[in-house]
Amino acid sequence: MAYQIIGNITTKNIPMAERLYREIGESIKQEIAKSSLKIGDKLPTERVYAELFGVSRTLVREAFIMLEIEELIEVRKGSGSYLKNNSALHSKQKVSDVGPFELLQARQEIESSIAACAAPVITKQDLQKLQDILDIESAELETVEKANDADRDFHLSIAQATQNTVLLDTATRLWDMRDGNPMWKKLHARIQDTSYHDQWLDDHKKVLVQLRKRNAEGARQAMWQHLENVKQTLFKLSDTDAPDFDGYLFAQPNS
Repeated sequence: MAYQIIGNITTKNIPMAERLYREIGESIKQEIAKSSLKIGDKLPTERVYAELFGVSRTLVREAFIMLEIEELIEVRKGSGSYLKNNSALHSKQKVSDVGPFELLQARQEIESSIAACAAPVITKQDLQKLQDILDIESAELETVEKANDADRDFHLSIAQATQNTVLLDTATRLWDMRDGNPMWKKLHARIQDTSYHDQWLDDHKKVLVQLRKRNAEGARQAMWQHLENVKQTLFKLSDTDAPDFDGYLFAQPNS
């Protein structure tokens, strides 16, 4: 074990853990290498790999996105994933960004607590700012980029309303991890139907209702449910397997 000396403090030099989706992605590569799959052949479904490795389909979904970025596989909506480039089995390209569903889970836990913290201390000016953002979001639902900007503004304005700079910095960091993330972009490239923005707007309104009431637990639950809806919807809409496979429930790790 290596050690570093920082000032008068001795610390262990522990490497950052490998992204779990990368571990699954590398395992899928090994399975492909052992198989007789040729370029153009269809890969087993996410469900098959989830059962093989004993992990959730969200983790396999992230691994597939990684393999798509590495150009090992090609995904076809409603059909599945196909081997695209055998040479990519030994690719030196390393996708190390946080997985989109891992990020959403972290946001769900942290931002629901932030909403609860904001409720007792939120000001009239904060509430008006949030209403103004919702008005913009409602007007820009058909413009994806502007709707996404309003989405970010809404969440970060709640963090700002806590009057706690650490919470604001944490929330901002989570959103920065999403923006520019190739994993997140590839996930959204699979999604053509953007009508889910209507659901996000309704969810935001429910959060604001609880903040107006200064109901901490109500705000927590409303934010938690909003981000649960985001997870479920994005997972469903980004599915590329043939439609005869049933949906995914986050509560069932091997389904």
